[in-house]
Amino acid sequence: MNKRYQVSGAEGEFEPDSKGLVLRNLVGITSPEDMDALELQLLGDLYEEVLLNEFPDRTLTVADLKHWHQLWLGNVYPWAGKERSVNLGKDGFQFATAALLPRLLDEFERQYLSRWTPCTNLAPDELMNAIAVTHVELIVIHPFREGNGRLSRLLADVMAVQAGHEPLDYSAWEQHKAAYIGAIHAGFSGDYARMCEFVASAIQAGNASVSERV
Repeated sequence: MNKRYQVSGAEGEFEPDSKGLVLRNLVGITSPEDMDALELQLLGDLYEEVLLNEFPDRTLTVADLKHWHQLWLGNVYPWAGKERSVNLGKDGFQFATAALLPRLLDEFERQYLSRWTPCTNLAPDELMNAIAVTHVELIVIHPFREGNGRLSRLLADVMAVQAGHEPLDYSAWEQHKAAYIGAIHAGFSGDYARMCEFVASAIQAGNASVSERV
């Protein structure tokens, strides 16, 4: 849970004794470090389930995103898999208003998921653009109370694997966090070029890391 989020509404409740650093949860965790560790462990389980056990080599839907979120955090937060009911902002940037989420998610599915997935027949430039646009748009919508960035990356990985690539390597995104956030903001204004560059490098790095291990 990142304290830089500004929240209004009931989902802003925190665990007692967590000093406002850990969201109220089903397992009674009060330490941010313990919660980060649990979420990371469960994210690994989610990746195994989605990419290895039941890979969706088909058109993706918003229902898939909600299902993944529920699989990941359903035993931790009561609102996992559900559209958030609170308004969220971070570092002065306001995400989509909660009341608009049903319409925005419907548009997201029709305009992007239905258009580009499965990504089996996309040319390289089309794939980079498809992943970049869907990533930016899902981040801006921010449908869930927590975990939107990580779920957006899972969606990018699924799209890449559908197209015959390895999951993306996000190392450069973490190393150049300010530039990545700048690419998100540019995409919000309709300029996806910088995010396409981030996606292209992440695809290349992901493929290269596997080749080096073989």
